[in-house]
This record gives sequence, structure tokens and C-alpha cells, in this order.
Amino acid sequence: MKKKSIITIALLFSFLFVNAQILKPVKWSFAAKRLSPTEGVVFFKADIDDGWHLYSQTVPDGGPVKTSFAYAASSAFSLIGKTQEPKPTKRFEKVFDMEVSYFENSVIFQQKVKLNKKGSVVVNGSLEFMTCNDEKCIQPEQVPFSITVK
Repeated sequence: MKKKSIITIALLFSFLFVNAQILKPVKWSFAAKRLSPTEGVVFFKADIDDGWHLYSQTVPDGGPVKTSFAYAASSAFSLIGKTQEPKPTKRFEKVFDMEVSYFENSVIFQQKVKLNKKGSVVVNGSLEFMTCNDEKCIQPEQVPFSITVK
């Protein structure tokens, strides 16, 4: 009887552990390229699982959390313009009662930077994003980044 109770408890805990795993339908990777002695570009690539989508930077207020980028202040670099993205897909989503812009499968965002010193420059910051599928959305997530422009 005692052995059955231990096995039952072990199975219950393993079931709870499997169900408590956090969904991570977006995987981020980062890269950089020096364009000239005084200019570079940093890349933010999102690989998005099938059936999920990541929202654009251009989502109107009152909708899902749009993808955004925050860069740490540094004397080593300055931003040139805004973070660029390819043309997103647009559709009306009932849950938000509005047209939203999003990406599926993968997307690469780019930010040009002016390099204020010779040698390697590190661009630090964080990005925030929200992802949904046709059934649910996941809480917005912040991802820190540290990208070296060589």
C-alpha cells in the first residue's frame, strides 16, 4: 500500500511538472556587422514556431503589446534612425477589435548605429514582445541583449 502511494505521488508530480513548462514559441538570436569605420548595424532575429505570430512595432495603442527595443545609453555608439522591420502581415483580430500587424515563421529587425570609437563596440539593451496563436496569447516578455560590433 505504501509503495502504491509513493508511485501515485511521483506520477502526480511528474504530470504537474510537464504541464507547468513554459511555452517559448519565439527564439531570439543577435548579430552585428560593421559597415564602415564609423557605422554598423545590429540584427535581431526572431524564429517563430508554427501557428504563432509576433507583433510588429507599429501596433496601435489598445491592442497587443508591440515589439519594442530599448538601447542602453553609451558614449561608444549612437542610434541612426529607428529600428527597421520588413513589411508585416496585417489582419483584423476580433480579440483586440482592430487590425494588427504581425510576423510569422521568422523576422529580422535591424538598427543602424554610429560608432564613436575605434575597435569593438558593444550595443546593450532589451527588447519586449508579445506572441499569440489563434487560441491564446503569452504574457509579454523582455529579452536582454548584448551585441558586439567588430
